[in-house]
Amino acid sequence: MSPPHWEGQHINLLDLNFWQRQQRTLGLIAILIGLGAWGMEFAGTVYICPYCRVQRTVILLLGLIMVLPIARHWILQYFASVIGFLGAVVAVNQNFMGWAKISKGEFAFNELLYIDPFLLSSGSLFIIVGQLWLILGKHDTPQQR
Repeated sequence: MSPPHWEGQHINLLDLNFWQRQQRTLGLIAILIGLGAWGMEFAGTVYICPYCRVQRTVILLLGLIMVLPIARHWILQYFASVIGFLGAVVAVNQNFMGWAKISKGEFAFNELLYIDPFLLSSGSLFIIVGQLWLILGKHDTPQQR
């Protein structure tokens, strides 16, 4: 049995090149995540959190870079690196506060799991690092395949 195809290509979810070919689509998803998170704050469904604000803004900005046709330009890669590392550091700091509470025996998940800062900062960290991998990673050209 052969692997599934998508637009004439094999789908291998464990292949970084597959995800790099989907960079613009993933960038659009990141933009929607960032706008959705800001929308939730403006609607008053989540509490105001400076850590979350930085993370959602970074995800949004990196998403915008991902959809640009010149995302491989070194200036955009440099800008992505700076804001991406800012977002990652903020996410790590917020996440570490949860680990510190675990160590003290004071940790508890938020009643509304979808707004739990420990889980959201973990998710943000995974998203931001993934975005940076896609923006900064070496992309295979058709000649290299």
